[in-house]
Amino acid sequence: MASAPDAGIYAGPGWFAALIVAAREAVPGACFSVLLDCGDDAGAAQGAIRAGIEGIVFTGRQDVAERLAAMAATSNCHVLTARLQSAHDLLPLLFADGESLRRHCADILASLPPIC
Repeated sequence: MASAPDAGIYAGPGWFAALIVAAREAVPGACFSVLLDCGDDAGAAQGAIRAGIEGIVFTGRQDVAERLAAMAATSNCHVLTARLQSAHDLLPLLFADGESLRRHCADILASLPPIC
């Protein structure tokens, strides 16, 4: 599960960490990894590492990314230097009615390969 681009900057790592805790509590059997996109903001990336986020995206300078990766390695956090391609973006449905959102999510789930 990846955040929106630059979410680490405008929403912050504390908000994202709380969101992940809530998601894991809501669906205890779900197995997923998370990425918080911190854009080119090294402070947001450091905050995410300190908050225990398991993966971050940092698009800033390479030398800064290397220092962040060294810090992250001690916290069991992974640093990516490029954004992933969005597979299922729900942002266009932000103001959609409940039935449209349910139908779209059902279509996404039906398109995935079976896991059992």
